Amino acid sequence: MLEEVERWLRTRSWSVTDRPLHQILAAKQRTGQSVSVVLPALNEEETVGDIVAVIRHDLMQQVPLVDEIVVVDSGSTDRTSEVAAAAGARVVHRDDILPRVPAVPGKGEVLWRSLLVTGGDIVCFIDADLKEFSSDFVSGIVGPLLTDPDVDLVKGMYDRPLGTELNSLASGKTAGQGGRVTELMARPLLNMHWPQLAGFVQPLGGEYAARRSLLEQLPFPVGYGVELGMLVDSLHLVGLDALAQVDVGVRKHRHQDGQALGRMAAAIYRTAQLRLARGHLIRPCLTQFERGEDGFEPRTYSVDTEERPPMTEIAEYAARKVA
Repeated sequence: MLEEVERWLRTRSWSVTDRPLHQILAAKQRTGQSVSVVLPALNEEETVGDIVAVIRHDLMQQVPLVDEIVVVDSGSTDRTSEVAAAAGARVVHRDDILPRVPAVPGKGEVLWRSLLVTGGDIVCFIDADLKEFSSDFVSGIVGPLLTDPDVDLVKGMYDRPLGTELNSLASGKTAGQGGRVTELMARPLLNMHWPQLAGFVQPLGGEYAARRSLLEQLPFPVGYGVELGMLVDSLHLVGLDALAQVDVGVRKHRHQDGQALGRMAAAIYRTAQLRLARGHLIRPCLTQFERGEDGFEPRTYSVDTEERPPMTEIAEYAARKVA
């Protein structure tokens, strides 16, 4: 590991317990910064309501840390929107944001558009499929941004046990990390090509917070590559010392099957490739196989090849800031 990364791990990796809530609140009051929490959601009616309710109770009603909770629904066919609204979130539909630019499927697309419908100086992204959610996820990653003006982006780090590994974690044994795409794709890419980012425990984790002043300057890959792209681009824009991570405990969520993970890995590789060379993809597709009545049948999927420009280049966003 680079000496620079070892130093970064000592000075920019923290625990949620390092910043008590009263200290974070005092910094928020002193600096006058506002905090928006965004949940990108697609068919998450089973979990989104509980997450919203916990944030609203712990960090809006009990203490005034969060100023708004926005759920951006990216086309759910279940009751995600109704459940989120009933729990106290403001629900916005992806297609209603910036309608002159036709929306495409993908998590990054939703995160990009969320900048137009939120007002916080700090924007905190939380995945909507988390189980047994703790508000420490929000306060933990928002805390450094409120207390340290030199920090621009904070990633959550946590154990990601897979099913039966929960018992190992409870007994104090080391559990597997889940995060299979992280270990098989993202971590090797980062270590080889951007070794300054090798210290991030969960580089693809969906729980992170950043200053709006940084987010609005970043391009957003529309799909699964958004987290890796954001880390790499932030490194180049603001430098390693402006990035940090906070240990918030254990993350429990729905796990995807191997083929879905393969598509995720392909999108992440494509995102890395563009940043390495800004060249052309040889073939922006991924073929996977499923057993059918006549044997293995190929299924070919397109790999995300589109990115949204920095929000500062969008006229509607600039007009909103002037207004």
